[in-house]
Amino acid sequence: MDTQRTQIIHKCAAEIIGTFALVFAGTGAIVIDHVTRGGVGHVGIALTFGLVVMAMIYALGDISGAHLNPAVTLGFLLAGRLKGKCVAPYLLSQLVGALIASSVLLLLFGNKAQLGATHPAGSAWQSFALEAILTSILMFVILGVSTGPKEIGLLAGIAVGGVIGFEAMFAGPICGASMNPARSLAPALVSGNLTDVWIYLLAPVLGSAIAVPLWRLTHGGD
Repeated sequence: MDTQRTQIIHKCAAEIIGTFALVFAGTGAIVIDHVTRGGVGHVGIALTFGLVVMAMIYALGDISGAHLNPAVTLGFLLAGRLKGKCVAPYLLSQLVGALIASSVLLLLFGNKAQLGATHPAGSAWQSFALEAILTSILMFVILGVSTGPKEIGLLAGIAVGGVIGFEAMFAGPICGASMNPARSLAPALVSGNLTDVWIYLLAPVLGSAIAVPLWRLTHGGD
């Protein structure tokens, strides 16, 4: 029992640290771009999100899987590759890490650019559909390059980070390309603007759920 408790503590710590890094660097790039009037740029923001996820996968993938994303955790659960008892601790850890990151950014820069909160540039349903599709592609790739609930292997970090980077590159200007409820909820809560946040809570979960049968269809559920 002590060993199991220690393992879950390590996993939760990894998810807190990894999600903190993701939100701090990714949304921090948005805030700094705003503060410097374009000093980072859209391409720089997209690359920051992809690179920080890649780095965290290599740093933490063998501990918790470096989910860093409630939609990914739920996707692994639906795919039968994560124990149900791990879900609540993972989700809580991801939210804690994201909230700490947004709070630190608020202390450092004030409430600039709504701390990187995501909002649709067009209609809500356009962004909802985009977020669902983007997350579906992301989850499909994650399931394809991972073993069990863990993202392991030389190319896993590159593949997942690459998907996040290119999706943020082309879809970010329209929907924000969040693909991650924790990444969107934390800056919305800390900045005090919950407008449209439902899109970024529901669409990624739907997209992740869609990816599971597609993965089973192509990989046989292995």
